[in-house]
Amino acid sequence: MEPRDDLELAVDEVRDFNRMYTRLIGVLDYPGQLNTPYTLSEARILYELARRERTHVSALRELLGVTAAHLSRTLSRFEERGLVTRERHHRDARFQEVLLTEAGRTAAEDLDRRSREAVTGLLTKVSRNELGRLREALATARGVFDGPAGAEVRLRGPEPGDLGWIVQRHGAVYAREFGWNAEFEALVARIVGEFGAGHDPARERAWIAELDGRPVGSVMCVQDERPDTARLRLLLVEPEARGRRIGERLVSACIDFARETGYRELVLWTNDVLTSARRIYQRAGFELVAEKRHRGYGSPLIGQDWRLPLQNSAHG
Repeated sequence: MEPRDDLELAVDEVRDFNRMYTRLIGVLDYPGQLNTPYTLSEARILYELARRERTHVSALRELLGVTAAHLSRTLSRFEERGLVTRERHHRDARFQEVLLTEAGRTAAEDLDRRSREAVTGLLTKVSRNELGRLREALATARGVFDGPAGAEVRLRGPEPGDLGWIVQRHGAVYAREFGWNAEFEALVARIVGEFGAGHDPARERAWIAELDGRPVGSVMCVQDERPDTARLRLLLVEPEARGRRIGERLVSACIDFARETGYRELVLWTNDVLTSARRIYQRAGFELVAEKRHRGYGSPLIGQDWRLPLQNSAHG
């Protein structure tokens, strides 16, 4: 018999672990997840809905990585059970938002409680020293599967401390890469401060790109001076996280939100030296509409206005 290579051995180990773990947590004993009527996929969708007051269907689909047909069928079953309601957006009837009903929120809370109890029951049999080894092993497994080039990138809303992070990282990154002075950081602080003090959650949103559990990027979508126009602001990707299409994902999230919210166009202002960002805007369909020389942040620059029509854009 020929010796087996590392890949074959690893395949067997992963499969053995999967069989062992599913047996330990009792997945095979129940008709549904955690002895409930819900499949594992349904439980995950309920969990994500419970984390938000209302959710755009397209945003939920992107977050979960499921097909539109699968998500639509699941939401239809949830509606039949009285767990969710789907509403047309108040400004654009083409788009839907999903809200958990009281019964749906109760079901999600019950699933979360059962899941925590199941894992707690499993881990109470493990000594404190072994818990530390387990955590290290799980972290290692996540790192192996993510890898430096394939680590999971997650877009989420800002959490406590993230708004301050946006200001600090803009100031530090642009000072290092372009020599911009504190004037730029002060501008970012004003933008972030206005957003944090009084943005409209239904019409304005910020995203943090998270890589392997740490923030590595940001973008904001806010209402411009005209009520039918949104403005993209504060796109940033940390230097060590570039090359993973994080900037494209942040811009796409902003475009999708602006379109679904009912804005007629999305605009932005940038500077000509930000070549990587400009390429992202061009690929997303933005058009350069105006340029003006200025001296800002301690450097001679060319400011640029870009525009993306949304009213007749195809929605994916």
